[in-house]
Amino acid sequence: MPVLQFFNSPAGRVARVVLGLVLIAVGVSLGGWWWLLALLGLVPLAAGLFNFCTLAPLFGMPLSGRRFQEASRNRTHR
Repeated sequence: MPVLQFFNSPAGRVARVVLGLVLIAVGVSLGGWWWLLALLGLVPLAAGLFNFCTLAPLFGMPLSGRRFQEASRNRTHR
């Protein structure tokens, strides 16, 4: 799946970190119940920093970015 390939690329990791930081900044700046958005932003931030993809298991792929890339290589070489 091309979206998962992107998310597990170096550019995808940067995009997840940026998305997480934006969600956190918006949630903190708006205050009130928007702090929940800031909490939600921790998920893509952690996923980018620690190289895991939360969507991959939904498509039968491993959670770990390194294992995802290995599995993707094995599927394309068959």
